[in-house]
Order: sequence, then C-alpha cells, then structure tokens
Amino acid sequence: MVELKTDTSIDAMHAAGQVVGQALTAVRKAAGVGVSLLELDEVAREVLRAAGASSPFLGYRPSFAPVPFPAVICASVNDAIVHGIPTGRRLRDGDLVSIDCGAELHGWVGDSAISFTVGRARPADIRLIETAERALKAGIEAAVVDNRIGDIAHAVGSVCRAAGYGIPDGFGGHGIGRRMHEDPPVPNEGRPGRGPRLRHGMVIAIEPMLVGGGTDGYHAAPDGWTLRTNDGSRAAHVEHTVAITDAGPRILTARQAL
Repeated sequence: MVELKTDTSIDAMHAAGQVVGQALTAVRKAAGVGVSLLELDEVAREVLRAAGASSPFLGYRPSFAPVPFPAVICASVNDAIVHGIPTGRRLRDGDLVSIDCGAELHGWVGDSAISFTVGRARPADIRLIETAERALKAGIEAAVVDNRIGDIAHAVGSVCRAAGYGIPDGFGGHGIGRRMHEDPPVPNEGRPGRGPRLRHGMVIAIEPMLVGGGTDGYHAAPDGWTLRTNDGSRAAHVEHTVAITDAGPRILTARQAL
C-alpha cells in the first residue's frame, strides 16, 4: 500500500534528507588514497550523532541477509554494485567508490547514494558515473504528478541502455517514509505508462545502478551482502529521495556541491 505524506511530513523528511546529504558530503571529502572504508563509516556516524539522527542501515536484516548490516554506510568499491560492507580495506589510486547512506530523524527516513573516484580517475569510470547521474536526473524529471512509476523506470533505463551499460535485474528504488523500504518499488527499467500513478505526497527513492561491462549479471559475495558484477567490470550507484508534489519533484536529499 502506498502511503501519501502530508506537506508537513515531507518537510520532516527533508530534514532527515539533509542529514544524509551532510554525511555523504563529509564522506566524500574524507575519502582519499590510503583511507579505509571503516574510517569513512566513522565519518558518517559522527555526522549522524551530531544531528541527533540514527541509521536505518545499522542492524538492518532483510530476508536474504545472513547477518544484520554492521555499518551506517554501504561502501561498494570497483566491481561491487551495492551493499558493500565497510572493512579495513584502504582506498587505492583509481578506485571507483559508491557510498549509500541513510538517516532517521524524528521518525522519518532519508536515503541517498553517490559514486566517485579516488586519485587518478579512469576516463571510463568518469563516463560511467556521469551516465548514472544523468539517469538519476532523467528519473527525477519523470517524477511528476499523473505520470506512472513505469515512466520513471523507462527514463532511467533508457539513459543506461543508450550508453551501453548493464542494469542489475531485481534491484532499484523504493518508496520511503517512516521506514526505509516502503511501497511502491521503483525499477531501473520498464515500460512507460505502466505501474502506480504518481500523486502529490508520494515519496520515493530513485537509484540507478549501472554495470560498466554492459551485462546485467551479478552475484552475492561471501559476506552475503555485497553484490558484485559477474564480468568483473566496475559499477556505479547514485540515489536521491524525491517527493512527488503538485509543484514538481522535490529532492529531499540534495547536498552542497563539492
């Protein structure tokens, strides 16, 4: 069932989303060659603590997971698509890093993700990330009243496929509100004009995931959480929490440009 949020609730979700944006900005600034993924997780934890927010990631355990998630960020490097667990691994020159972060503040949740490179970037990685961001932008532009979820999915998928990238099947965005994952699912590929109609007060997370090698296959790593590309190619993941309003899409997790 899709819950419509009041304008007051959307404002409260915006406050949570701003904490997420601050955490991602802080992590991006802290990331560099030689910095460990655990150190980046601690950076995000400090931002959450300072804001009086908690993490919807920490301790989260969906049905597929062998253990509860142990961190406040997902840190996915190179061929890891999503759900990477932060470890003591230190970033190396040329790594492609995707960071996903959430915050719960006063009972409302925000969720967002960024991808970036560390050190000397490969041109192919820059193109991959730029395409992911264009796909996210296209999805947000389609998130207008009286469109349908399929219009968002089609907008995202069209950008990804036109650039020759793969899209992991079965993973995409979602509704969000009091809980991190609510109805409706928001696929990264689909047919326009299909699915639930978008209405004022719906809040969704739109999150393109792109596989650089052009194939859609992925597998779970031995930790049971991290999803990796089957072909070993690099992946990118970006995300915003977006409210559907009569005035147009409202990005609740917008962050300052670095």
